This record gives sequence, structure tokens and C-alpha cells, in this order.
Amino acid sequence: MTSSALLRPITIARDENEKCFIEPSVNSVRISVKIKQSDDTEIMLCRKFAGFFTQRADTFFVLRREPIDGYDVSFLITNEHFESLTKDALINFVIQFIEDIDREIKDMKLALNTRVRGAALAYMTQFVG
Repeated sequence: MTSSALLRPITIARDENEKCFIEPSVNSVRISVKIKQSDDTEIMLCRKFAGFFTQRADTFFVLRREPIDGYDVSFLITNEHFESLTKDALINFVIQFIEDIDREIKDMKLALNTRVRGAALAYMTQFVG
């Protein structure tokens, strides 16, 4: 794209680990999201979960296959999407998608920790009484 077709990008961030980068242009907007990952378990779960969705990017009409460097998920919304869908529906989809990923990662981490705790308890009971 030419520099005249690009508008000024915007970064919205709570901190370095949770941010959104919006790159508007004349006929599209790219939204890249970095999901909060506070430990190695969340990093691994986020990478696997985002990979699962990017492999199925065709199903999610605005999801890009490859996020930009430093971000976990990227959306590309073109003028064709705005012509076929309402602006509110697109915004709600992106927000709901991000909320669902965050919630699923937290739930998977909790389930994983519960399973590990159970396995450790079963293993340790072999050595006690």
C-alpha cells in the first residue's frame, strides 16, 4: 500500500503483556491483539489456542492466518465486510472472540492445574502409609 492510503496506527494497552494494535487504512483495518499471559502455562495455552483458530481462519471470515510479530491474534476487516455486515456485528464479534479466548485460557489453566494436583496426589499416596 502507498503511504497515502495508510492512516496513523493506534496502540491501546493495559500493560506490555495485554494490548491491541489497530492499523486503519482507506479500505480496511487490521486489529492485532496480544492476550495477557502471566506465566509459562498461559503462554503455552495461548499459543496452542491461537494456533487452533488460525488454522481455521477461513471459518472466521475476518481472522488472519498469521498475526503480526509480538501479537497473538490478528483480524483484517475490509470494506467488503462492512458492506455485507453491520459495524456493530463486526465489533461485537471481535470483542466476544477476544473475551472468549481469554476465558477459555483461564478455564484450561484451572483444569490443567486440577489434573496435575490430582496426579501428584495419587503419585504421593504410594509413598505414604
